Amino acid sequence: MTTQFTPAVPVRTYERVVEQIESAITSGTVRPGEHLPSERELMVQFSVSRPTIREALRVLQSMGLVESKPGGRGGPKVLEPSPASLTRSFATMVRLDSLSMTELVQFRLVLDSSACRLASTLHTAEQLEQMRSCVERMEAEVGKDAEAFARADMDFHLTVWEASGNALLAMCGRAVAGAILELITRQLKDSGATERTEAESAALDRGIFEAIAAGEAAEAGRRARQAIYDRYASILPPSDGPGLDALMG
Repeated sequence: MTTQFTPAVPVRTYERVVEQIESAITSGTVRPGEHLPSERELMVQFSVSRPTIREALRVLQSMGLVESKPGGRGGPKVLEPSPASLTRSFATMVRLDSLSMTELVQFRLVLDSSACRLASTLHTAEQLEQMRSCVERMEAEVGKDAEAFARADMDFHLTVWEASGNALLAMCGRAVAGAILELITRQLKDSGATERTEAESAALDRGIFEAIAAGEAAEAGRRARQAIYDRYASILPPSDGPGLDALMG
């Protein structure tokens, strides 16, 4: 390990340590799979105390950037990029109501439309069968188990995002998946999880699947947007309507 860090300014010092290490990771100076210097070496390089280094490492670990294992050789290991921390942030924002249902729906309009267009061209045979299986699971759960229905619905979209062939779309989709699943479950419960509601949702996803299977990119994107709009527009505040309409194109 040849990376050298400079002494940190002693004002909220652990944050300065976090900034330097994060910069070294994001710039590629320290690559995923490599190890940072030991705590003792970091103390010397940053000219700070052990508690400061440990607090900085705790923050970096919560960010999903490093992993510390007791008794492991070398310093903390730099992790591969992961949506885990973003997932936690989305889940927290939903629970605290700092991320509105309208914002989630708008995000899905953009995400699903783009992913479906790409998936119609780039999907593999295995991914297509996974989509088919998810739609069939949804249809089988209509009027039976609302949570199982929502999971099958979410699995369908997870597969579509992966089939888009775009790593960033897939990562964003996975990151927000928990919040979206909560949204789907809440919407079904609020509507009484009626058999009609579930049947309509299953039919919408089957339409998306058929367009993807036929390789009809524009139609797949249109159906994805329309499906989300039809599901959620009626339960959002009327004042948010223009924001949704602008994304319907």
